[in-house]
Amino acid sequence: MTADEKFAKWVKRALIGFIALFAYFLWADLALPLTPQAMVTRVVTQVAPQVNGTVEQVLVDNNQYVEPGDPLFTLDPRPFRLQLQQAELALQQAQQSNRQLDAQIRAAQAKLKSAQATADEQSREAQRIKNLVKEGSTSEQAFDQAQSAALQAQANVDAVKSQLESLKVQRGDSDDANNLLIQQAKNAVDNAELNLSYTTIRAQHAGRVSNLKLSEGVYARQGNPLLALVSPHADIVADFREKNLRHVKTGQRALVVFDAEPGTVYEATIDSVDAGVNAGQLSADGTLAQPVNSNRWVRDAQRMRVHLSLAKGIDNNRPAGAKATVQIVPDGGFKSTVAQAQVRLLGWLHYIY
Repeated sequence: MTADEKFAKWVKRALIGFIALFAYFLWADLALPLTPQAMVTRVVTQVAPQVNGTVEQVLVDNNQYVEPGDPLFTLDPRPFRLQLQQAELALQQAQQSNRQLDAQIRAAQAKLKSAQATADEQSREAQRIKNLVKEGSTSEQAFDQAQSAALQAQANVDAVKSQLESLKVQRGDSDDANNLLIQQAKNAVDNAELNLSYTTIRAQHAGRVSNLKLSEGVYARQGNPLLALVSPHADIVADFREKNLRHVKTGQRALVVFDAEPGTVYEATIDSVDAGVNAGQLSADGTLAQPVNSNRWVRDAQRMRVHLSLAKGIDNNRPAGAKATVQIVPDGGFKSTVAQAQVRLLGWLHYIY
């Protein structure tokens, strides 16, 4: 065999290999969805005080694991204790004011009875004198004086009634559970107690303390984050090309290889597929649409996000942001075998590269 024949033979073999490899990529792209665009995500809670104050104690270290309710740091409680004492004194004052109003109401009620008795007596006296005037036993002037006294006595009754009504309005409901002054004072006490409890900042959920930039004596402002709490629950997100997800469904089996562990393949399950991505979100901001303008003949494929979780019993203690390769495993023994070989190969390539 001549040199030209050998060269032609190798060219044919290379061409056949290229065609076979190209055909495999076309088939695998549709039948064996795989993506290297995957990573571990965790919910990160920004921890901020709910009141202003000076940091008194820092009770945790960076990267320390905490349980729900564990104290993280404390603020100087003295100003809030004073606020609580002031609110409690205001409550006592409100209760004392109500007792004084109760005494004034009782006095006004007794005064009303006396005024009413006087008015009744003056009215009867005026009626007797009127009868005597009819009999001619007394003068009209005496009747006018008696009538004026009766009217004055009745006016005094009305004035006492108004005073009594005013006192009752000031007193409000006799039941402390419905009394306005008492409830306002109790609300102030509850608010002061709540603010005092906020001086101890606690973990709202289990997690690991991260990005701790805090020291004693620092003035902490309400709502200003001072540390992050990383959730222990890990979510694996993988971005697949849109066409790869045509036959993907929730609960389907998947394989995960982390870049730091190329030789280990983990079993996983698809939890959900996102309903969309940011590129498809339109905001009603009053501006006109901006059509996408591209001169490329073949446009980039859109990627959709898939959420996965490792099989039960597997501890996913990898840090947030850890990269991985995800292989969706189709039904069928042959495809499953090829999928496992494919994801192992890609795992080693990403580890080396």
